[in-house]
Amino acid sequence: MQAEIIAVGTELLLGQIVNTNATFLAQELANLGIDVYYQSVVGDNRERLRAQLQLADQRSDLIVLCGGLGPTEDDLTKQIVAEHVGETLIQDPLGYQKLLDYEKAQNQKLTQNNFLQTLILTNSQALQNPTGLAVGIFYTTKDSQKSYLLLPGPPKELKPMFRQVARPILKQQFPEANQLYSRVLRFYGIGESRLVTDLADLIATQENPTLAPYAKENEVTLRLTVKTTDESLAKTLLDELEQKIQLRVGQYFYGYGEENTLVKVVVELLKEKGQRVTAAESLTAGAFQRSLGELPGVSSVFPGGFVTYSAQTKIDFLQIDPSLIAEHGTVSQACVEAMASQSLKLAKTDYALAFTGVAGPDELEGQAVGSFWIGLATKEEVTSQFYRVAGQREKIQSRAVMAGLDLLRKELIK
Repeated sequence: MQAEIIAVGTELLLGQIVNTNATFLAQELANLGIDVYYQSVVGDNRERLRAQLQLADQRSDLIVLCGGLGPTEDDLTKQIVAEHVGETLIQDPLGYQKLLDYEKAQNQKLTQNNFLQTLILTNSQALQNPTGLAVGIFYTTKDSQKSYLLLPGPPKELKPMFRQVARPILKQQFPEANQLYSRVLRFYGIGESRLVTDLADLIATQENPTLAPYAKENEVTLRLTVKTTDESLAKTLLDELEQKIQLRVGQYFYGYGEENTLVKVVVELLKEKGQRVTAAESLTAGAFQRSLGELPGVSSVFPGGFVTYSAQTKIDFLQIDPSLIAEHGTVSQACVEAMASQSLKLAKTDYALAFTGVAGPDELEGQAVGSFWIGLATKEEVTSQFYRVAGQREKIQSRAVMAGLDLLRKELIK
């Protein structure tokens, strides 16, 4: 089964809109075991769209078109496809009624061209729109040699329609296709080059399952993928490959999932244990606490913390002895451990992290840009680690936040 994606819209050609639909559809089709061999973008032009459909017919079994299903004059996709396959356009009753209901709810008379959105091809299957008004279409030719899937252009409409309506149809239509089963492993504290080196033989000999590394901001992910019709076999093969990976680089592994993050893992661990954390930040100026605060429900594990950017606020807010700062400076092990200890005491939490260092652009207290300390206090002890990293100010702060999260994660799973 070979598929082709045609995105329709002049705004895509002009770069006014990024074609995220093609990325989404390629991934979703691959997960169904449908190989996407070609992608193209066509403007709102009848002749060019006709030519592209003729070319697609010569090389693809499934042709997916997105965009051009709206009510305006340049929305031509349904009309051109109908001409191409020799069908006429008829009104879909469900789509038509939904539009009437919308018109009534809005208490506003719709212009007649709005009803173009409810037209479908004769002998086709209407795809109802969960989040909009344009009806999608699935059509297979009489000889069953070609199939056409027509989807709306706006991603907020296309994605729900594909997942909820089109995907089940494709699974039923092409049941013999191998499906892709994937597992994403996330790693912190190891670079992509080192990860690839440690797994070089597994990557070189991969067939099915396969593994692919992806460098992210401050971390690396591995996508493990199996192509099969048997879900149980897929799990077994993924488990076997993951076990080999974990034996080599498991000390850097922190979680699963495409949308997962280190801060999510840390917050979930805190919730599981019923424990709380606070922080005292100088170098990161509240970035660590902001990363926690972006997650819903975090107040149960994070009551608040301190941003003590100057030496004086460390003295005033955290009640650090001025003589300690005078003797050791703010970018020091003594200072960061005092910050962690005092914030733990004042916030009455189970853990406290402290950050102090030099984000740049200039040196501070004789310390180079990118030098920083992270302290971790618990009710039993206070420890600290020194780091030196390269990069601009924001990158240094970001890496410090990630390092702090990983320190806390390791403490939580000890």
